[in-house]
Amino acid sequence: MAAIESFDNIYLDLSKEHGKCRFAETGLGWKPVGGGDTFTLDQGNIGGAQWSRAAKGYEIKILQRNSGIIQLDGFQQEDYERLSKIFKNWYSTNLENKEHSLRGWNWGKAEFGKAELTFNVQNRPAFEIPYSEISNTNLAGRNEIAVEFAVGEGGKPGQNGATPGKGKKASAGKDQMVEMRFYIPGTTTRKEAEGGDAGSDADEEEKNAVTLFYDTLIEKAEIGESAGDTIATFLDVLHLTPRGRFDIDMYDTSFRLRGKTYDYKIQYEAIKKFMVLPKPDEVHYLLCIGLDPPLRQGQTRYPFLVMQFKTDEEVTLDLNLPEEDLNEKYKGKLESHYEQPLHSVVAQIFRGLAGKKILSPAKNFQTHRAQSGIKCSIKASEGFLYCLEKAFMFVPKPATYIAYDQTQSITFSRVGGAVSALSTFDITVHMKGGGNSQFSNINREDLKGLEDFFQYKGLRVKNEIDEDANMLAAAMRAEDMASSDEEVVQNKADRGSADEDEESVDEDFQADSDSDVAEEYDSNHESDGSGSGESDVDNEVDDDEDEEMEDAEEEEEERPKKKKKTG
Repeated sequence: MAAIESFDNIYLDLSKEHGKCRFAETGLGWKPVGGGDTFTLDQGNIGGAQWSRAAKGYEIKILQRNSGIIQLDGFQQEDYERLSKIFKNWYSTNLENKEHSLRGWNWGKAEFGKAELTFNVQNRPAFEIPYSEISNTNLAGRNEIAVEFAVGEGGKPGQNGATPGKGKKASAGKDQMVEMRFYIPGTTTRKEAEGGDAGSDADEEEKNAVTLFYDTLIEKAEIGESAGDTIATFLDVLHLTPRGRFDIDMYDTSFRLRGKTYDYKIQYEAIKKFMVLPKPDEVHYLLCIGLDPPLRQGQTRYPFLVMQFKTDEEVTLDLNLPEEDLNEKYKGKLESHYEQPLHSVVAQIFRGLAGKKILSPAKNFQTHRAQSGIKCSIKASEGFLYCLEKAFMFVPKPATYIAYDQTQSITFSRVGGAVSALSTFDITVHMKGGGNSQFSNINREDLKGLEDFFQYKGLRVKNEIDEDANMLAAAMRAEDMASSDEEVVQNKADRGSADEDEESVDEDFQADSDSDVAEEYDSNHESDGSGSGESDVDNEVDDDEDEEMEDAEEEEEERPKKKKKTG
């Protein structure tokens, strides 16, 4: 047998690129064909090996002594005899031929091994899940448990089997499975749950099977645990996104959220943004943590964590860190003792451990009430919009972050058809890549301040409110002029036939009647004569006048009555 055995077109841990695998007496190595980092594994770290069918042919699964698993896929069936001699002679390990169950049943038995969770159907493995690929688990129902897989960005091969972290295998494929759920009814004992003999634990108390599965998986996959002790713990912290109260355990490289139903373990390297925002009620502070990849809760993704703290809540805290680490690793980042408001302490510790800059609202913008947050809404969800130095931030739900450099233009518009159209307005942010976000029901008094701030930041602003106001004013002026003309015409029409009375002459009026009346009451009327002849003439005249008056009255009754003249 040669000192070195080589195999081509071999894939390491579901890698996207194949490479060359070489076996020697001191161990094995793998190098991608396109060049890159080489993976090596010493002979002393090989604890076992299995041969089975896989996606690209046949696979060798190497169980490491430090509980890790290495998968080499792409071998041919005729390579089995050759590889079996390599492992037996050089590594003192039998290459076990393991057949998988191909029945396709979804009902079987889960067994917890040293490095992986195996789902067996009729005593044959249907699939295996390495603990290194499990990022979280939660009880999703009465008898149901959800197992979440790590979503990583891929890792570089390590030396002597070292892996860069969880999610390395899953990130190699184009599509990734992110969650699997198990239905586990009934009761069982811990030994039986771990795959032991049920008869040897007769005296052990039986517990809910799904709860035992949950506890065992957390322990095996080291979910919620981190290297070293807890540096700081904050109890019963209110979270607005996702909703609930969680205890926060902060470790050296990660932090853990422990709730009544869900537990999460989040690496500090997943934190992309960290913001401290004062709430407009002047009673609370909001701490927003941007995550990539986002936090998952079933089918829901949370790209932001939003915590709420009371402004006047003080805390006294001593960090659980040795003096050497404080003076060397965290020098200038963390302090050994804190006695400050709770939101400030949490923010400083996150900044020190995660190494992220704390973002805050822009100093050159305030609302008409001298606050940083603007009350508004996205569709039916009410919240607060903050103008940061380089982005918008809407909290709490849906938490929305929009960078200024991704903004094409901003439009101010009035609420269409709303009763409060004169007191509120909307902002529509148009993105460069397409799409837009609308923030509604903003107080009208903040319009000027927002417009000045956006122009100061060099953003394109279109104010449709002023355009609508100008158009409305012009329309109102035209309407006023039209209404004034109609009012003049209407006033004239209301007078009826009075206009005719001003210009027409009354035919019944006799101008000579004035002189007759004057003669009757003239001072010389009686002295002019007292003879009977004159009196007879007067009587005849009176009779004639009476007849004329009666005729005039009859004519008035026959004529239509005229309207009275109004002054």
